[in-house]
Amino acid sequence: MKLVVGLGNPGRKYKTTKHNIGFMCLDYYVKKHKLKLKKDNKFNGETLKIGNIVLLKPHTFMNESGQSIRKIMNFYNIDIEDILIIYDDLDLPLGKTRLREKGSSAGHNGIKSIISNIQTQEFKRVRIGIDKNPLYETKNYVLSSFSKKEKQIIEPVFEKVSNIIEDFCNDVDFIQLMTKNN
Repeated sequence: MKLVVGLGNPGRKYKTTKHNIGFMCLDYYVKKHKLKLKKDNKFNGETLKIGNIVLLKPHTFMNESGQSIRKIMNFYNIDIEDILIIYDDLDLPLGKTRLREKGSSAGHNGIKSIISNIQTQEFKRVRIGIDKNPLYETKNYVLSSFSKKEKQIIEPVFEKVSNIIEDFCNDVDFIQLMTKNN
């Protein structure tokens, strides 16, 4: 069983914010494949199970994402090596993707929550650059929406991440995925 998680915050207020890039990627993926996520209170999020693949958008808010992930891992008995987390990264240029097999949270509260709940830093991830803006406090910046110019840079990333999800779910070796996409 594979688990693909897009991180973000639930609710209309956050829908288009930079911090919701993980949600946006999953939304693009399900729309592309004419699928639909559904609210699932058991896992505190929106889920979709397709064969041996589970998609998850946690609704626990970013800072508690790990709780939802832990619930779904336990229910489906999903191994840590079969998890892919998609999220925003302030330390990468806007639109840049970086795949990693492990690492620290680098200050990202969603990743801190996951590490705390699954008790390891060794899980696969797709980091998507949202850049930084020194004129904004970090919290205000990540909770701001993309400008028109930024959207033009970020929108092609959705197709790239959709392809990464496909390859991950089709058991393409993650080192090959990193080589291809980094």
